[in-house]
Amino acid sequence: MEISAAHQLQLDYESKCTNLHGHNWIITVYCKSKELDQNGMVVDFTHIKELVQGRLDHQLLNNVLPCNPTAENIARWITEQIPHCYRTDVQESEGNVATYEVDF
Repeated sequence: MEISAAHQLQLDYESKCTNLHGHNWIITVYCKSKELDQNGMVVDFTHIKELVQGRLDHQLLNNVLPCNPTAENIARWITEQIPHCYRTDVQESEGNVATYEVDF
């Protein structure tokens, strides 16, 4: 899915990313389960979209997330919010993708 959001990184080195700026983020969520629920699903895509797009789209991520909003931290936060999610890819620009993955 795609969201538009701004962020301002807090870094311990000089970087243009410490200035407020935005991206059109491409987010891919991976979920798995040994069994499907009573509806034949692992997680309803609508619930994933509500969580990700509903909470992050057109937001200043510094005001929404409880962490420094790097692509890596965004991927971790999403993974932790979605049941059965074991991996999230967050692309902030062409060629810049962060992946957070947990053992399941």
